[in-house]
Amino acid sequence: MRRSSPIHGGTCFWRWPAVLLLLTAGARAELRELNTDRPDATESPVTVDAGHWQVEMDLVSHTSNRLDGVRTRTWDMAPFNLRYGVSRDLEAGLFFSPYSRMSTQPRGGLKETLSGSGDLTLRAKLNFWGNDGGETAGGLIADLKLPTARAGLGNGHVEGDVILPVAFELPGGFELGAMTEVDVRHRDDGGSGLVWVNTVTLGHALCRDVSGYLELTSEAGEGPHMATFNLGVAWKLDANTQLDAGANLGLSRTADDVQFFTGLSRRF
Repeated sequence: MRRSSPIHGGTCFWRWPAVLLLLTAGARAELRELNTDRPDATESPVTVDAGHWQVEMDLVSHTSNRLDGVRTRTWDMAPFNLRYGVSRDLEAGLFFSPYSRMSTQPRGGLKETLSGSGDLTLRAKLNFWGNDGGETAGGLIADLKLPTARAGLGNGHVEGDVILPVAFELPGGFELGAMTEVDVRHRDDGGSGLVWVNTVTLGHALCRDVSGYLELTSEAGEGPHMATFNLGVAWKLDANTQLDAGANLGLSRTADDVQFFTGLSRRF
């Protein structure tokens, strides 16, 4: 009679731990290529691998604006997006700004400065298709902002939004990303209003491990229209780490004049 395979025999049951270790190591080795929601404003439809954490943050960011004779400057230190892969196609996220310093100075007037932490935003992202590769990808994002910022750094109200992000691979090595977003925001005179946000970004590799992007954003609805032109670069240090830097330039009168930032993304 032919003997049974030893892996099924009681005398060789010790082999199971080794097999499980090999399977676990293989699963860890099959992580998707690092995909981030920064540095551009356009969100990615791709989620973080199940069971893994990913932190994406500005190391430092500076925003400058002059409107109606008032000069405003804001420094943000280490605002971050903490992402966790809940399942294959679902992730949970948390946005928080630990420290912001904002100064305002009217023409010929005294400078006023506020500092403190910002609002807390909770996020859920669901990928519909393209999570594991392909020429296109799409998903759904829902955000809920909780008013944790000190007075003057936030509006003190709960707000939310729904986002539909998509991504496309184009000929010539170009990548196109776009999203449309509907925000529910508090009105200064009470009640809530809707704001429609649209962005489109075009990226391409500049050299090995370094890519660049150009982006347009538009925000319309409650309040004046705002538009920006954004550009930046990202440098992938290894399979789980990325550095970036960029600038966002105001195209409309009410958009911030300029924002400069440097950032870091790391998957664990």
